[in-house]
Amino acid sequence: MSGASRLLQARAALSRVFEPSDNVGLALVEAAGPVDALRVVRGEISPGQELGNSVAGVLAAGGISGRGNRLSEAMQRWTPRIGDLAPERDLAAFARLGGELLIPEDPRWPGALRDLGLGMPLCLWVRGNLERGLPELGSTAAVVGSRDSTGYGVSVTGDLAAGLVTRGWTVVSGGAYGIDAQAHRAALAAAGTDRMPTIAVMACGSDRYYPAGNEDLLRAVAARGLLLSEVPPGSAPTRWRFLQRNRIIAALGAVTVVVEARWRSGALNTAHHAAALGREVGAVPGSVYSANSAGCHRLLRDGSAVCVTDAAEVIELGSPIGAADNPETAREGPKAAHDGLTIEDILLLDALPLRTGSAVGKLATVAGLSVPAVRAGLARLELEDLAVRDGPDTWRRRRK
Repeated sequence: MSGASRLLQARAALSRVFEPSDNVGLALVEAAGPVDALRVVRGEISPGQELGNSVAGVLAAGGISGRGNRLSEAMQRWTPRIGDLAPERDLAAFARLGGELLIPEDPRWPGALRDLGLGMPLCLWVRGNLERGLPELGSTAAVVGSRDSTGYGVSVTGDLAAGLVTRGWTVVSGGAYGIDAQAHRAALAAAGTDRMPTIAVMACGSDRYYPAGNEDLLRAVAARGLLLSEVPPGSAPTRWRFLQRNRIIAALGAVTVVVEARWRSGALNTAHHAAALGREVGAVPGSVYSANSAGCHRLLRDGSAVCVTDAAEVIELGSPIGAADNPETAREGPKAAHDGLTIEDILLLDALPLRTGSAVGKLATVAGLSVPAVRAGLARLELEDLAVRDGPDTWRRRRK
């Protein structure tokens, strides 16, 4: 068996042993490597004091208090699952579904997940076309919100997701009812065939379409985008797995947008993960009478999020400084005549009459500029199609 195959099988097996964000298990993998970590879990290598200290050191480096006996305690927790390990079977069954296991040693692994530190997933069970790899962090936005969305939330989500995709961005969400489903649906409807419109991060095995009412939608996501999960095939969704998958959604998005959320919504958990990672967070305002927007207003009031109302504002929030000035992604709107002019040119433009031409000397008096400055400014305004010569030495403002 090749080294790559051993890594795949080791991480596949460990994903069935460890629950998401099992800090001790992830520290063991970092300290010993995935292959030896699996041998420790299976009892083929004794977890001695030296390894226990190494695991404690990794935990401490991640800001988690690590007692010397944390590893032995975890071994007792993992033991009941060892007998069910069959990574070769899991990989073969998943391949028959057209799926693939993506691991951190693979160059296609999304670098954005490394920002999770010790919380980075062991692996991702992925369904969809991985030939293009996952999109870059600078062109992905997480769009999340309430399952019991209102008509307002559904409408805003559709506009946001479609606007993001038509500008070349990928929408990340959780595949749930409500806002998540609408985000995926609108992204698919707006996309062409040359880009990845949407990614759904599942709280169960990615071989399962959950919730069942979204089966057709999730099949479409798998066909044209990606379905991914850190838990192995056959895994059932649990409250813990829902909460933990939110950190992956947040990490994959350059910006996380909460469209609708109640006061204690799970979407707020995603927003908090994003903020902890240094990602930007946006919230869509709603009616002050709507309980479905109370969580969004809470984020805005606390200063945890920035108010966003359309795709252009989301891109502006999630893009590096200056990147949103790209005409393909910037908000479209009428350009004012003064935009981009220097102060002297603005003064001169304001001094130009609309109907009859004015002499250079008079323009200098009205604008408060020297004659040479007026002549130079008129040349610039003429190039900008803002000024026109009206006689031998008279000028007026061009009518639009």
